[in-house]
Amino acid sequence: MSVASVLRRGASGARPAARREALRALQMRLLERLRTAGVEPQRRAWLAVEAGQVGYLLPLAEAGEIYTEARVMPMPHTQPWFQGVANLRGDLHGVVDLEAFLGGHRRGARLAGGAPRGARLVCLNPGLGAQCALRVDALVGLRHPEDLRADEQLPGVQPSFARRRWRDVEDRVWLEIDLAALAANDAFLGIATGGSRR
Repeated sequence: MSVASVLRRGASGARPAARREALRALQMRLLERLRTAGVEPQRRAWLAVEAGQVGYLLPLAEAGEIYTEARVMPMPHTQPWFQGVANLRGDLHGVVDLEAFLGGHRRGARLAGGAPRGARLVCLNPGLGAQCALRVDALVGLRHPEDLRADEQLPGVQPSFARRRWRDVEDRVWLEIDLAALAANDAFLGIATGGSRR
């Protein structure tokens, strides 16, 4: 079963238990790929996600577990893009709305009425030292270098965590995000109101 078919079936309104099982199967396949990455020659791969109408590529080796939407406890005196704290398998994770953090249309406003249907929490790899999950609107699947071609340089001044732009065979643009650089970014770490701004 392909990642795309699992994601399509999950988005088509399958029963919650079936969706959880499909997501668990996807997570297990991703985990197995991460485990074999240390044995096989390093093969670059990305988890393709959407936040707003924008496609992002998150390096598979820097991403952690993926969760369906979890209960998020809002925190006072934090930036609007910081959604709060969620208990994910017994560990507390800060939840950042990726679109809002990157300046999308949700910037400056907490999600009213909850996250979009199909939203997921993508944890950063624990090795990055940030107990954090990114809220994305949808998982799109896996991408490999042979699926993409490098696009022109990013326009204007970009944050340190923006690596480069890519295009897929359907000519869709994807922005590669360096999760290790994001986890160390001052604006990303400045969740308190009045803290560092992007």
